[in-house]
Amino acid sequence: MKYDFDKITDRRGTCSLKWDVVHGELPLWVADMDFPTAPCVISAVERRAAHGVFGYNVVPDEWYSSIAGWWKARHGVNLRREALCFCTGAVPAVSCLVRRFTNHGDRVVVMTPAYDIFFHSIENAGRTVAECPLSYDGKTYSLDFGILDRELSHPLATLLVLCNPHNPTGNVWTKEELARIGEMCFERGVTVISDEVHCDLTDPGAVYVPFVSAGEACGKTGVSVLSAGKAFNIAGLQSAAVYAPDERLRNIAVRGLNSDELAEPNTFAAIATAAAFSEGREWLDELRAYLAENKRFARGYIEKKIRGMTVAGSRATYLMWIDVGGITDDGDAFAAFLREKTGLYLCGGGQYRGNGKRFVRLNAACPRSVLSDALRRLEEGARLFGERK
Repeated sequence: MKYDFDKITDRRGTCSLKWDVVHGELPLWVADMDFPTAPCVISAVERRAAHGVFGYNVVPDEWYSSIAGWWKARHGVNLRREALCFCTGAVPAVSCLVRRFTNHGDRVVVMTPAYDIFFHSIENAGRTVAECPLSYDGKTYSLDFGILDRELSHPLATLLVLCNPHNPTGNVWTKEELARIGEMCFERGVTVISDEVHCDLTDPGAVYVPFVSAGEACGKTGVSVLSAGKAFNIAGLQSAAVYAPDERLRNIAVRGLNSDELAEPNTFAAIATAAAFSEGREWLDELRAYLAENKRFARGYIEKKIRGMTVAGSRATYLMWIDVGGITDDGDAFAAFLREKTGLYLCGGGQYRGNGKRFVRLNAACPRSVLSDALRRLEEGARLFGERK
């Protein structure tokens, strides 16, 4: 490999949310990576920082062209410039769009288990989460279209928040699945917000399909949230894009983002994104291969050495959704026990709702030596948990 993902970067003392922990703890919880971003991004930020003046900024042409070029080359989709709007992050975008596309008291459908911040965005706005539980067969998740039909048919259901690819399960939805979702929503007048920030972190060979490209109905009812933040580990630079091919939805989205003061970049946000999507292809391809091997290594370790645990099938993200149902029916309690007894800090699955209570989530985006340490701690924690009196 040209790039060294085995190198350990000390993140303590850098105001890192992930690493603001006590000495001896190993945090593999929140979804950011322990790798420096691509060299092309670092160089772009350094060149801009050397200028020394950090006043107000506009969105440069390179931001639009780099995103359009990336999605055309990587995903075969033509994104129109006029349908793109800058936003200061994916979560602010989702929260804003929830408020703009729904009314107080409306039902917002979410396929659970799901990224917990979706629930915050919905409930903090005075809307109601309508869970559409994914089916789980002990190995993989799938969408039950009968349940989805029931939830979308409710008279107060006005919005679906889709995660494509799905966090935390790692599902990569097929074109056929996405097209059917789009048709169901279009027929019922339900708008779709598709959070696609993990789209460039598919396993090698897995194919991500942008929601708005999956069918005519998807383009009419869907608004996508895109970002280089996850794939290039630049979430702290606060850059995302909202893409809305439908003119009516686009006008609502753009007005909302501007009214909420979310459509202006900081000094480094747009140039970092432009550098990533213009020059970061080789780095990202090597990263994806490394992450896939990390997940393969961790899955093998867990299945071989830790009785009572299995890893849900995943073809995207660097997040491992670990079923601890053979040990306990309370993954939250197990995660707290792990942190107390071994220092391994994982996410308990209860916050993701659905059947998440029997899971923990592990972030495998770290050097393999760190991942090996985490797995040893996980094994020790499972043994100690089983020996409790």
